[in-house]
Amino acid sequence: MNIKQAKEEIKHTVNAYLKKDRSGAYQIPAVHQRPILLIGPPGIGKTQIMEQIARECRIGLVAYTITHHTRQSAVGLPFIIEETYNGSTYSITEYTMSEIISSIYRKMRDSKLNEGILFIDEINCVSETLAPTMLQFLQCKTFGNQAVPEGWIIIAAGNPPEYNKSVRDFDMVTLDRVRYMELEADYNVWKEYAKAAHIHRAILSYLELRPNQFYRVETDVDGMQFVTARGWEDLSHLMKAYESLRIPVTEAVVSEFLHHKETALDAAAYFDLFHKYEDDYGIKEILSGNIRPQLFARISQAAFDERLSVTNLLCDGLSQFFIHAAQEKERTDLWYAFLKQYRSQLSDAKAPSICYSRLLKQQEEAFAQEREGNLLNRTQEENKKWLLTELRNNVPENSLNPQEAFATAQMPFVQQQDLLEQSCLAASVALEYAFDFMEQAFTGGQEMVVFVTDLTVGIESSAFLAEHPCERYIHYNKHLLIGTRREQLLSELARDTEQFT
Repeated sequence: MNIKQAKEEIKHTVNAYLKKDRSGAYQIPAVHQRPILLIGPPGIGKTQIMEQIARECRIGLVAYTITHHTRQSAVGLPFIIEETYNGSTYSITEYTMSEIISSIYRKMRDSKLNEGILFIDEINCVSETLAPTMLQFLQCKTFGNQAVPEGWIIIAAGNPPEYNKSVRDFDMVTLDRVRYMELEADYNVWKEYAKAAHIHRAILSYLELRPNQFYRVETDVDGMQFVTARGWEDLSHLMKAYESLRIPVTEAVVSEFLHHKETALDAAAYFDLFHKYEDDYGIKEILSGNIRPQLFARISQAAFDERLSVTNLLCDGLSQFFIHAAQEKERTDLWYAFLKQYRSQLSDAKAPSICYSRLLKQQEEAFAQEREGNLLNRTQEENKKWLLTELRNNVPENSLNPQEAFATAQMPFVQQQDLLEQSCLAASVALEYAFDFMEQAFTGGQEMVVFVTDLTVGIESSAFLAEHPCERYIHYNKHLLIGTRREQLLSELARDTEQFT
């Protein structure tokens, strides 16, 4: 099972476990809600999908790496109480609340989310003293004498023994009480995530040419060498930061993330070439309509990896326009929703400024709860934070009547609408210039398939094209991505790619 399939199955499980009957009780009693146990190689995104699932299902998430805990923090500390039985008093050992259980209650209190996921990572790598506690946890859904609150679904994850010497096997009694899912690395699935997460285009371009380098675990005389999905993603973040600071990404830097000598050396060399192509071809100039004629002579003689790299560079340059347009649209939509609500309540308000401030406070409280519950991705959080700043800067004065107050609140929103229109126009113009270059450089070829496919699967680009149709995109999408022509071109692309792997 790949990570995408696991995510869908877990979402189905969340919906099933949290479904209630007419009386308000959970349709599947807690005792029959089997914990999910994910076993798969490290760095393929097990923790990442937990965050995505919780956000998409609008539930809480409490995550722990259990190897960082002692038995005391997981179970609680013992203390003595006295109990009387049959007239005799005895000293009894009780336990304080587990740190993990208390974290769930704290999350419920702060986020106002009473249902969620308790995710325990590296569960099969615990110390000998903690192993019985983990078995009890999976079997009975308790830490010490404290049960996991009702409405909280247990998901645990671990690595197979070939990846970690500390792994402990689960016995039949435990496995008979969990839902066991075995995961494997899958480049095509990760690629979908990587594009949505805006992984550095040089990495995506490299892996398109050499997909067999995506996930490697090998052992030789020098020990274990490996490359994981986590390594590529973390390297992407550093590459973007280094580029903004004009710091070179050297082979030594790459090898700190890709712990496989051959892959690190090859990737570092390709990254240098990728940036050289960016400068040589002048991607920014192409997207502004300034195409140098000599580029077509060079691209016609270029090797396949250079042609594909240029196509990916063009896609990356375009994506910045689509991302900017998507940001302006989301901000405009958020602001419009606030103004619509404000206008609907103005007629019944005692004072326009008080009504505005009340709605603003509601927005602030809702944002705080969403952020506490980790229900917002980074972009959503930035946009909502931006909106709150704009709203605070435009509170109507007390002396204004309803019509004047709304006009005052609406004025900066009109400016935001202008910014949205400008960003959409810039994206449309850049897209037309990109097609100008692609048609002259790669008419009807494999590179055009890559280009049109990227526009089709990209979250921001596909959303933009749905609202702002492009005739040439529609034409190529119809003729290149449908039927036998698509299969023929993709087959040719795969053969060419194999030459470089």
